[in-house]
Amino acid sequence: MRGEAVALYAAGSLAEALDDVVAAFTAATGTPVTTTFGPSGLLRKAIADGAKAGVFASANMEHPQSLADAGKSGPVTLFARNTLCALVRPGLQVDSAGLLARMLEPAITLGTSTPQADPSGDYAFAVFARAESVKPGAKAALEAKAQKLTGAADSAKPPAGRNVYGWHVAQGHADIFLTYRTNALAAQKQYPDLRCVKLPDALAVAADYGLTVMKDAPAGGAAFAQFVLSPGGQSILARHGFATVVP
Repeated sequence: MRGEAVALYAAGSLAEALDDVVAAFTAATGTPVTTTFGPSGLLRKAIADGAKAGVFASANMEHPQSLADAGKSGPVTLFARNTLCALVRPGLQVDSAGLLARMLEPAITLGTSTPQADPSGDYAFAVFARAESVKPGAKAALEAKAQKLTGAADSAKPPAGRNVYGWHVAQGHADIFLTYRTNALAAQKQYPDLRCVKLPDALAVAADYGLTVMKDAPAGGAAFAQFVLSPGGQSILARHGFATVVP
């Protein structure tokens, strides 16, 4: 039986994966789901300001928790994990062991997303903080040179259908872009010459993704959240490169 449509607000890094989850959920239940994807921080603000979301899937735990703390949603559930990697332009010789030294080179342009507006930017700056213990002075140097190219309301947009991270690197806006591994894998589908370089263990930062159902969501909201956490939903997330949290 067709239920009332569920409005899903979700992190942009989840777009391809959750499109597939939505399709599977609707096929199984008949309940339609509308999707709004974007930087988690901007979506959180929109919901706090009154946007009618039914379910919020964030690239961190803090943004949905702030809605729960404000009484706008129920408990926050960890539903997936991601990792950061370095998306590297063609011809730039760099490996995991030498990544920090490369990022610190004055001639190398470094791209990130925008902290607070987009958790990807917060995670990138957490990488910079970890770099300080490897090389004193690295944190300030990396923060100063990082170009916040995505995630803000006024960030430059790529042509329709193009991966924003791959586009920025391909256009020469950044030699190295710190982004989610899932974003980098999606970028490589459109820009095969780009490389995804694993962060060394000393710099590695994990990204926890949190899900919450809004208090005024239709009944299908809780059902959708349960589907994301089901073996079927988790297997779809895994196919798109996310680390799952439910066996």
